[in-house]
Amino acid sequence: MKREPVQTDAAPAAIGTYSQAIRAGDTLYLSGQIPLDPTTGDMVNGDIRAQIRQVFDNLAAVAGAAGASLNNAVKINVFLVDLAHFGEVNEIMMDYLQSPYPARAAVQVAALPRGAAVEADAIIAL
Repeated sequence: MKREPVQTDAAPAAIGTYSQAIRAGDTLYLSGQIPLDPTTGDMVNGDIRAQIRQVFDNLAAVAGAAGASLNNAVKINVFLVDLAHFGEVNEIMMDYLQSPYPARAAVQVAALPRGAAVEADAIIAL
C-alpha cells in the first residue's frame, strides 16, 4: 500500500521525525496536534478553551490539506493533562463535528509536549 505524507503550512510543522498526516489508501492518519499557532510556532495564548480550539483548528487544517474535514473522522483521541477539562472538549468538539460523531478516547496524561494542556489526533476515512 502506498503511503503519502500530507503537509500544510496552515498547521504547525512537525517538530520531530513524523509527518502531519499520512494517507494510506482510503484512510488518513493525523498526527497529534498541540495548541501551537502555525504562524508563530508558539503556544496559543489564552485559557484551556483557546488551547482546545487551536488543537481542533490544526487538525481541521491538516484534514483539509488532504481534501477532507473532521466530519470524515472515524476516531479521535484526546489527551488532557487534567480530565476536569473534558466538558470543554465536548462543547468545543461540537463546533467542529456533526453527528454521527466519531469514536473517541479521552485520557489524562502526566504531561504533553511544550507544556500543552491538550493534544488530539484523528483517523479519517477518505
